[in-house]
Amino acid sequence: AYFLDKAGINNAIKEILSELDIQDTKKLNEASEKIRKTMEDAKMPPELEEMIVEAYDILNAESHGNKEALDVLKKSSEEIFVAVRSSATTEDLADASFAGQQESFLNVRGNRELLKNAKKCMSSLFTPRAIYYRQKKGFKHEQARLAVVVQKMINSIKSGVMFSKNPTRDDGTIVIEAVWGLGEGIVSGQIKPDHYVVSGDLDNFEILEIDISKKKIAIIRNAKGQTGTIKLGAEKSESRVLDNYQIKRLSQYAEVLEKHYEKPQDIEFAIDDSGIFIVQSRPITTVFKKNEEEVQ
Repeated sequence: AYFLDKAGINNAIKEILSELDIQDTKKLNEASEKIRKTMEDAKMPPELEEMIVEAYDILNAESHGNKEALDVLKKSSEEIFVAVRSSATTEDLADASFAGQQESFLNVRGNRELLKNAKKCMSSLFTPRAIYYRQKKGFKHEQARLAVVVQKMINSIKSGVMFSKNPTRDDGTIVIEAVWGLGEGIVSGQIKPDHYVVSGDLDNFEILEIDISKKKIAIIRNAKGQTGTIKLGAEKSESRVLDNYQIKRLSQYAEVLEKHYEKPQDIEFAIDDSGIFIVQSRPITTVFKKNEEEVQ
């Protein structure tokens, strides 16, 4: 909202959407493309640009591990890779889920690329899918808000998702899925992940099920900082991603996050040489529901 207001493009977007028939796929795509181009071509408000660049400089400095030399490191040529991710206000509601409709960008490095991708991330509030879904659900487009979250990229050896409550079974178990490399492999559906089921017993976290899939590929960050796909050898492909310690530690995180947010959580994690990182946690929007026979 701040960017749209300061860039002075609110009225242009409203005009494009005012007479749009979302059932006309061609016009929907054209409207989305026009809105996104308008946003991405707009000049970033100077004060917002300055805040983004300053925060990135500080993140660069802190990542180099020398907090006493922030001023020097702010100008370091060794700029870090970041993920530019979207977080919309209407993403996870009780009667609607907008999750996955906005875009994220991985392995972004440098001020210019960061600012460019921040605008692309904001403009993804108006993808054809997002416009269509909001209108079908009765949400006003001008009430939708999107924050751009910039996170240091974890050069993941392993990554995955977990649910603090099993979304398919009403048994209180925790479900964890993991792949080699970046989690994009799971999110995009390109890779069938390992599947682990853990008891919700706070004192034990017993591993109840281990289903190891054949993971033929892994998505990684290559030497140029680009996201790429590699083929895995037979041994690596069929090997188990998470060890027992990692499964139980992740289960502890799942319980802590559920307790903190006071509802079951859908969590994304990444693991590198230094340990486990929780990169996102949001409410589970699809949960197991007992059928009528079970209720009776």
